[in-house]
Amino acid sequence: MVKGRQGVTGMLGPAETARHLVPENVMTFPKPLWGSPGRPVSGRTAPTRLMLPVRGRMDAACVLGRRMVASPLGPIEVTACERGLHSIRLLGGKTPDASPTEAPAAPEPPGSPAATAEPLAQCEAWLHTYFQRPEALRELPMPALHHPIFLRDSFTRRVLYKLLKAVSFGEVVSYQQLAALAGSPRAARAVGGAMRSNPVPILVPCHRVVCSSGALGNYSGAGGLAMKEWLLSHEGSWRGQRRPGQGAPAAPSPPAEPGSSRGEGHG
Repeated sequence: MVKGRQGVTGMLGPAETARHLVPENVMTFPKPLWGSPGRPVSGRTAPTRLMLPVRGRMDAACVLGRRMVASPLGPIEVTACERGLHSIRLLGGKTPDASPTEAPAAPEPPGSPAATAEPLAQCEAWLHTYFQRPEALRELPMPALHHPIFLRDSFTRRVLYKLLKAVSFGEVVSYQQLAALAGSPRAARAVGGAMRSNPVPILVPCHRVVCSSGALGNYSGAGGLAMKEWLLSHEGSWRGQRRPGQGAPAAPSPPAEPGSSRGEGHG
């Protein structure tokens, strides 16, 4: 591992990068994310097949439920159908200045069948564990994903799945490294676009993608760079002045305009 000039630690080294490399146009998927066609994933049963793609749009049968999850970063809105998650939204109700151990219990969800879908409960449990007991994340089932991005082949899907599979809690990866891991080493700028398109932040950890220089890059979620810095500090992969519980800048720097020579910093 190497340490970036601006405080990032845990960057994937050449050996780690090589271990996760895949040939061009070859995709690998973590098994916990998919179930058989038409059947929701159970946390007690390991799925064995990929869900069939749906030709560029959500299944007409999808009925979305919503759950609000309380967190140190303010409310997080989760939407899902019975087959899997559709979105995680950081609503940015407050600045990221609370201790990870201070997250209150989430409000009771509505009683509709969609609102009680298993992926919602799994995601709520995963988020609470991420903020309060991250060392226990490995013990939890990963919620299924059913946003259209994850249901058809695309560069964005390959990048998001590679990020989810290869970059663990406490690690970071550069835009260029992630492009190489996804089989397109010259597509660092496109990786930034994929990060902006991520419908399930935190779960698919776009905050762990930084510039090759060690700078944070950007973060398109609510809270901007302050949110990204908080998440990396929470994971122990950022060594800046602010730590979880020590506050965040009142006015985070806005995202930089496109035009970087390497196409980095647009996550």
